[in-house]
This record gives sequence, structure tokens and C-alpha cells, in this order.
Amino acid sequence: MQFKIDENLPIEAARLLAQAGHEAKTVHEQQLVGRPDDQVAAVCHDEGRALVTIDLDFADIRAYPPEDYAGLVVLRPRVQVKHHILDLVRQTLPLLDLELLRGRLWIVSESGVRIRQATSSEEEP
Repeated sequence: MQFKIDENLPIEAARLLAQAGHEAKTVHEQQLVGRPDDQVAAVCHDEGRALVTIDLDFADIRAYPPEDYAGLVVLRPRVQVKHHILDLVRQTLPLLDLELLRGRLWIVSESGVRIRQATSSEEEP
């Protein structure tokens, strides 16, 4: 899979994904630091990359409908310190082989993962 690592995450998150066989580019690498969320989301959409972030704005399915993206992963660490964030990334890695991410919003916390997707009434015929 291809991922975009938001500016609010440690760069090591990209390394963890790469070590697991995924391609991960950071917002820093692409000079997107400080850009509005909608611009970052548009780049992810255009590149077909799933976004990994701790920015709760991306959990708003009205503003960022999951079906419009290769996937949205919102990490919810108990404490926003580097090792807690990286632990959540590690927790997510095995799920990438088990669960579909494309078109879904994953909210990942220490207690588990909640997955949101379009319901049948929200999907196009």
C-alpha cells in the first residue's frame, strides 16, 4: 500500500510502514508542511495514498468521506508522545493484511480499531 504520513507524526512512522513492505511518503518530503487539511487530502486523493494522522479533523466523514480516499487512519494515542504514536502504528501494521483500508476510516487507539465505511444507503448504485 501507499501511505502519506502527516506532519504531526514522527518520521519513524514512515519507516515502520516501509519496513512492513509499504511505500510511505511524508508531508515533509513533499513540502506540504503547514498546508490546509483539504490540500493534504487532495494530494492523498490524487496520489492514491492512504493518510495516517493524529488530526481529528480527518475523522469527520462529512468533510472527508472515506469512500473518496485510499484510506484514512486517525491515530488516537492516550498521550501524544512519540513512543505512544509509534506503538499505534505498530498495532496497525498487522491489520493492513486483514482488513480493507481503501474507502474506510480507521480510528486507532490503544483499546482497538474502529472502522467506518460508507453504508449501503451512502454508496452509489
